[in-house]
Amino acid sequence: MASERELALAGKAWPFEEARRILDRLDGKAPEKGYVLFETGYGPSGLPHIGTFGEVARTTMVRRAFQRMSDIPTKLFCFSDDMDGLRKVPDNVPNADMLREHLGKPLTRIPDPFGEHESFGHHNNARLRRFLDYFGFEYEFQSSTDWYTSGGFDTALLNVLRHYDEVMDVMLPTLGEERQRTYSPFLPVSPSTGQVLQVPILEHNTEAGTVVFEDEDGRKVEQPVTGGRCKLQWKPDWGMRWYALGVDYEMSGKDLIESVKLASRICKILGHRPPEGFSYELFLDENAQKISKSKGNGLTIDEWLTYAPQESLALYMFQKPRTAKRLYFDVIPKTVDEYLSHLGKFETEEPERQLENPVWHIHNGQPPREATHVSFSLLLNLVGTCNSDDPAVIWGFISRYAPSATPENDPLLDRLVHYAIAYYRDFVKPTKQYRTPEAGERAALEDLLQRLEQLPDDAESETIQNEVYAVGKDHAFEPLRAWFKTCYEILLGQQQGPRLGSFFALYGLENSRQLIREALAQETV
Repeated sequence: MASERELALAGKAWPFEEARRILDRLDGKAPEKGYVLFETGYGPSGLPHIGTFGEVARTTMVRRAFQRMSDIPTKLFCFSDDMDGLRKVPDNVPNADMLREHLGKPLTRIPDPFGEHESFGHHNNARLRRFLDYFGFEYEFQSSTDWYTSGGFDTALLNVLRHYDEVMDVMLPTLGEERQRTYSPFLPVSPSTGQVLQVPILEHNTEAGTVVFEDEDGRKVEQPVTGGRCKLQWKPDWGMRWYALGVDYEMSGKDLIESVKLASRICKILGHRPPEGFSYELFLDENAQKISKSKGNGLTIDEWLTYAPQESLALYMFQKPRTAKRLYFDVIPKTVDEYLSHLGKFETEEPERQLENPVWHIHNGQPPREATHVSFSLLLNLVGTCNSDDPAVIWGFISRYAPSATPENDPLLDRLVHYAIAYYRDFVKPTKQYRTPEAGERAALEDLLQRLEQLPDDAESETIQNEVYAVGKDHAFEPLRAWFKTCYEILLGQQQGPRLGSFFALYGLENSRQLIREALAQETV
């Protein structure tokens, strides 16, 4: 039997494909720094969001795949660009007037509007770290301010200065005519105001390691590029960071493809091979428009976690990362059920198939061993049909359907009960629209009721499903799915629904009979 390493090396899931590219890059040997460096970036002018989770989760999946292939040590740097100047005041923070007084200053030199940390940048960095810790990511936090001010980037910055003209040759063709006249890769920090200045560099002195610029008060200043007294524009900064840290792998969104190319050219100029990269597609809202933090369209991570477990969000990030996907509330139930399906299959799969299963990547090869007695879609319909938001009531139905299931020994299912109650309350219940049966539908429902009355109360879901199926066939519904749609609309008040045999078994056969009786009691329109 093949070893896990052999299976990983042959793995077809996209994290294994990415990991093999890194292994090929290294030719099987550890880099000079002694470890493989994965990196993700974060702009701390705003709070962590669902895209932050996606990038760190996907990068972690690749890192874990690499760890199964090789004994070379790895690190993940979560890098915060907290020395960037604040360009605009976010909409969702207090003390906006105070922040406006500090526009243009590095985020770590602006007072915290929340009054909790030494700066606005430190506040958002703390939020990022709490965010990453909540999800259990293994990472090392890195601060741009710390690297610049401690001298950690000094060697790299002096190297950029030595290659000033070459970097300019890369950047200038990408800029408009007006911007070309003022552009410089170096952004001096004003000695008089502390602002990060977007000003022309009048002179650059490689031997002295300095640049000359006009400060805000009109004085001509010569200032070192080292020690945090200058920072780089973000594209040169990205390439410089890859060079300085020796980054081996970094993902980015499809909207940054051209920026990756520019940063890669700059990284090569500085003397380092650019990292392996992965360009993932962006998320779309309900109208297939690109999700924007400023617009607030789409779905936030807090909203997803209100209605579904984080494992389902990780699955959503795992699936087809190079395909644009809608990120809206209606994707949640389907994704939860897909997670449950993958989890339920894992134990019975062959080892090579297990490495293709998304739950292997979500749980680092050790998914929980929990039975999936009830799907999320079934729970949603159960909550709606029994008209209760009391978890104990829902568990009463579940316990009769699956006697071995309890909140204590099925914690995932217990969580799903609470999620289903919340999701049904906010998204399903407001859209419920029952209709009365037409003449032909009434005859079919009467036939179904008669067949269900002939079944024992403990009939299995498959037996019930066969009867439902037979009624649709006998009453010539064409296509057959029209019969199931009829049942959903009349009995559940919706156009789509669960497998009816499973639902009737979960809801209880006598309760299901009564549901049909009540529908038949409505006058035909």
